[in-house]
Amino acid sequence: MSSPVMAAQLTKVNYPNNATSKVEMYIYIPDKVVPNPPLVVVIHSCQSTAQSYFRNSKIPWAKGSDTRGYITLWPSSPHSGTCWDVSSRQTLKHDGGGDSQAISNMILYALDAYKVDRSKVFVTGGSSGAMMSNVLAATYPNLISAVSLYSGVPAGCFVSSSGGVAAWNNSCSGGQSRASAEQWGNVVKNMYPGYSGPRPRMQIWHGSADGTISPQNYQEQIKQWTNVFGLSNTPTSSVKNSPERNYQTDNYGTDNMLQGIYATGVGHSVPSNLTASELWFGIH
Repeated sequence: MSSPVMAAQLTKVNYPNNATSKVEMYIYIPDKVVPNPPLVVVIHSCQSTAQSYFRNSKIPWAKGSDTRGYITLWPSSPHSGTCWDVSSRQTLKHDGGGDSQAISNMILYALDAYKVDRSKVFVTGGSSGAMMSNVLAATYPNLISAVSLYSGVPAGCFVSSSGGVAAWNNSCSGGQSRASAEQWGNVVKNMYPGYSGPRPRMQIWHGSADGTISPQNYQEQIKQWTNVFGLSNTPTSSVKNSPERNYQTDNYGTDNMLQGIYATGVGHSVPSNLTASELWFGIH
C-alpha cells in the first residue's frame, strides 16, 4: 500500500499589517491539524528567506508540524542581506512600527484565522532569527508563551547609535557589549514600558566555538533574563551531556522559566533540536 501524498505546502499570506516594516508572512498548515493547534513562529537567519529556511533540511519545524499537528508561521525579512532589524528604535519598542511589530501582527492574524490556542504561541530562530526571538520576547511578551532560540544575542544588544535599520553591531557580535544583569534586564523592560503581565519562558542555546556570535553573548543573555525573571544568575541545577553529548543544560529558578544550553565544541549556529525545543514548548 502506497503512502498518502502530503498536500500541505508553505503558503504566502496577506495579513493586516499596520507596521511600517513590510515583512512577508508565510504559513504552513499540515494535512492533519490538532484542534486549537499550537503556533510555532520560525524566524530565519541572515542570507535566508522564509522559503529557503523552510526547505533547509537542518530546520526541522515542518517535520514537527506534520508529526504533531501544530501550525508553523514563517516570517520573511524585507531587508537587503535578509538579516532581521534588531537595531532600530522602531523594532526595539512595543508597537514601534518595525519588524517586531510586523511579526506580532502575523501572530494576531493567525490566532483568529487558524483558531490557534492563544496560550500556545511559541517562537524559535537561529542567529539573526534568534536575535529577533529575544526582541519579540521583550516587545510582545503578551503574545508569546515560550521561546527556544539558537545562537543569538541579548535583546537590545544590536542597537544602532544612528538608528540604523538591520544594522550589524560588531561590538555586540564580538562579545564586547557587556552589562550587569540589572542593566540588561532594564533594556527588556524599557521595550514595553509599564508591562506587568506574564513573560515567555526562555530557552537559550549557544556553542562554545561560535566564531560569528561570540559565546560571551550566551552569558549576557542569561544575565538579562535572570534579572527579568527575578532569578539568581547561578543555576539551580545542571545536567551534563544533555540533551546531547558535550551539551550542558542549566536550569535557573524552580518555576521552569529559564533554561540555558551550552554546546561545547559547537560553532555557529547550534543545530535546531526539535525534540528538546518541542519539550520546552510543552508540545508532546
